[in-house]
Amino acid sequence: MAENETAIRGAVPRAEIASLADHAIALGAGEVVLAMEERRNSLPLADLLRVKTTGVHVNDIASFLERETGRVDLATTNPSFLIFSDGFSAGQRIGKVSKRLFDILASLAVLVVGLPLIVIAGIAVRLDSKGPIFYRQPRVGMFGEPYNIIKIRSMRTDAEAAGKAVWASENDPRITRVGRIIRKLRIDELPQTWCVLKGEMSFVGPRPERPSFVEELERELPYYAERHMVKPGLTGWAQINYPYGASVEDARVKLEYDLYYAKNYSPFLDLLILLQTVRVVLWPEGAR
Repeated sequence: MAENETAIRGAVPRAEIASLADHAIALGAGEVVLAMEERRNSLPLADLLRVKTTGVHVNDIASFLERETGRVDLATTNPSFLIFSDGFSAGQRIGKVSKRLFDILASLAVLVVGLPLIVIAGIAVRLDSKGPIFYRQPRVGMFGEPYNIIKIRSMRTDAEAAGKAVWASENDPRITRVGRIIRKLRIDELPQTWCVLKGEMSFVGPRPERPSFVEELERELPYYAERHMVKPGLTGWAQINYPYGASVEDARVKLEYDLYYAKNYSPFLDLLILLQTVRVVLWPEGAR
């Protein structure tokens, strides 16, 4: 065993298995997962073919982890896996049209119903601290195109006095008293439904990041640009599964969820995300 390898209790060395197919049948296995760091000229093709033809499912580690964790594991993913695996069908015409239709109808409804909340929150923000009620901020949208989000201001006007973008953190001291409340209730997000109505965003999709953060993350994380192949959203698969994100490492985990969403998009997945978002709003344990 090499120095960098980890011994797994109960594992049987491959050299001690005469027939991989017979071994799988003897164990009553329903699936064989291939987890090899180097496949070139080392795949046991004859054994795997025999396993497959005996009715046992053969899978690779990247697909297995994606299915079991609900995210695309960057450590085991390579370009060929993303190219040749199923998925990334969010751009298909029927799905695209139905998603856009839902966004238009839902954003109109939210703007009408949420208008009183926006007015009340705006008055509270103005009474609580000096500065504008709303603020606009550049974000990176679909295909990397920039646009401006509109939110109710929840931080002090000098939150970034140095002129440099700063990650939001849990219990961020820059958040005002009213800002903390409207963030927990997600009221500060309501004006963004105007961006959804205009088509710059969707209700469900990867959360849009600021251009300066995107430049940094594209340098640090593989496949980060691929999350911009779908519209950014008010809520997303990453937000309901990993609520906090204040570092490059957090962004890496969120990227794995975003890639899973882009790869496995369906109306049913959108519905699940929306239902889970309602749960988070009612029990806001992850609000930031």
